[in-house]
Amino acid sequence: MHAYRTHNCAALTAANVGDAVRLSGWVHRKRDHGGVLFVDLRDHYGLTQIVADSDSPALPVLESLRTESVVTIDGNVKKRSDATINPNLATGEIEVFATAVTVQSVAQELPMPVAGEAEYPEDIRLRYRFLDLRREKLHANIMLRSAVIASIRKRMIDQGFTEFQTPILTASSPEGARDYLVPSRVHPGKFYALPQAPQMFKQLLMVAGFDRYFQIAPCFRDEDARADRSPGEFYQLDFEMSYVTQEDVFAAIEPVLHGVFTEFADWQGKGRTVSALPFRQIPYRESMLKYGNDKPDLRNPILISDVSAHFAGSGFGRFAAIVEAGDVVRAIPAPKTAEKSRKFFDDMNAWAQAEGFAGLGYATRKGGEWGGPIAKNHGEDKMSALADELGLGPDDGIFFAAGKEGQAAKLAGLARTRVGEQLGLIDESRFEFCWIVDFPMFEYDEDNKKIDFSHNPFSMPQGELDALETKDPLDILAYQYDIVCNGVELSSGAIRNHRPEIMYKAFEIAGYSREDVDTNFAGMINAFKYGAPPHGGSAPGIDRIVMLLADQPNIREVIVFPMTQKAEDLMMGAPSFVSAKQLRELNLRSTADIANVDKAVAPGAG
Repeated sequence: MHAYRTHNCAALTAANVGDAVRLSGWVHRKRDHGGVLFVDLRDHYGLTQIVADSDSPALPVLESLRTESVVTIDGNVKKRSDATINPNLATGEIEVFATAVTVQSVAQELPMPVAGEAEYPEDIRLRYRFLDLRREKLHANIMLRSAVIASIRKRMIDQGFTEFQTPILTASSPEGARDYLVPSRVHPGKFYALPQAPQMFKQLLMVAGFDRYFQIAPCFRDEDARADRSPGEFYQLDFEMSYVTQEDVFAAIEPVLHGVFTEFADWQGKGRTVSALPFRQIPYRESMLKYGNDKPDLRNPILISDVSAHFAGSGFGRFAAIVEAGDVVRAIPAPKTAEKSRKFFDDMNAWAQAEGFAGLGYATRKGGEWGGPIAKNHGEDKMSALADELGLGPDDGIFFAAGKEGQAAKLAGLARTRVGEQLGLIDESRFEFCWIVDFPMFEYDEDNKKIDFSHNPFSMPQGELDALETKDPLDILAYQYDIVCNGVELSSGAIRNHRPEIMYKAFEIAGYSREDVDTNFAGMINAFKYGAPPHGGSAPGIDRIVMLLADQPNIREVIVFPMTQKAEDLMMGAPSFVSAKQLRELNLRSTADIANVDKAVAPGAG
């Protein structure tokens, strides 16, 4: 017999009744029924019920052990009585009568229980992540993650992509997020940077003649955490293709994403559907108008409309003045709210103010009768004309966001989501994908009073060099796109600017000299001078994909060893101080040492 197990803890069935078996695992739960002890033994695969009574030599040993101790059980498989069969358990028809037990490891008192799914503070869960990972839901999430990555990898290979690994130690880039820097021991004063993404390397692979590249790539960015973004590091499905248009990129990656989401849509019996191929394409400006952001949740049926024209010269003076000043009024329908009290609408206004906005106007409607100060001042006929244009019914209210276009769009987008949630309009049983396309190439930076890139500086402008030389920069669109699912941006991507003269001109418009480009992006711009194919790609986030499939609100729940929101690893104690010897080897000094030196020399300073 094997030293530790003949079967795993999910393998035994009624067909094994009468067999002598050996199982190993953790003591998950214990139930003492007066001389008969029931133990749920757990391993990676599942649970098996162990029984020990006064005739079993294992009884006193099992009674003395804490849960989460590791044991090996020898015993005989017995059929459960019909009344005690557990249909929710793979091994629910049988139990193992323990004839012997070997204690492999004794557990101390636990800082958090493993059995059950009670909520525990983040610091406890992350400090004892090895215990947290034993819990059923989190364990299943991590197994889902592995299965999703395996599925993605197979689907990419089936689509003709080849997997490559790009460097982890590379050069710092002035664009993008803050780098993680690594000091060089052999080059004093110089630093490597961990890659924020394999962007330049994957483009160089296209220049090198490889046609379709992908990897499950680790990326490192010194950014603050969010619910959908892990601090420090994350993984993405990074891919690039040569000789492709934007539509070719979509046609290559859509079957991969659709296939993966379809494969796991029914995970844990959730029974969700996936939007049909091809995915919908929404121009950026349309998305900002109708949804109030560039990552719309299409499960929400509410559409925002610009109703500025309705309030020009209106009896509602506040909105009339806003329109007169060149700003906008946006309307957010509130369907079937006739039976809602005034408090519902007032609470929405208070919510908007708590979010930092001046407020959220509203008009109520019941059986075609309008209510509220906006409707009273604007007039019944004009309100009805507005509602008819929006396709609203006699019991649909309206919220209004007014002001400068950017702020009004932002408030309207947030209000659309909140109204959808409050009224239960968001269909949780669907995965709805879309592409956001036609992003502006440039935007005006109010803080620095200059034109800057709005999205990705290495994108090909629509119209190429001619557009850069003849158009107002703020009117130029780019071959840039985002893939969005249920309001979560999975990735940005672009058809790349592969021609040096176009790149120099694009950077010139953004205030960069030719020398700046040659210095900061030397590897890529030099490569392009030796013949580069048209190419493009994207990089959907693995963590976010799994978060959506696992139906988890926080990305921490699908990462094996995540850090805290302050980018700390409580379990391993990172970041940590290092020894003076290590610093000297890297030609570094700590700020504390420098401060002490300054204090020492200060009295004698001239």
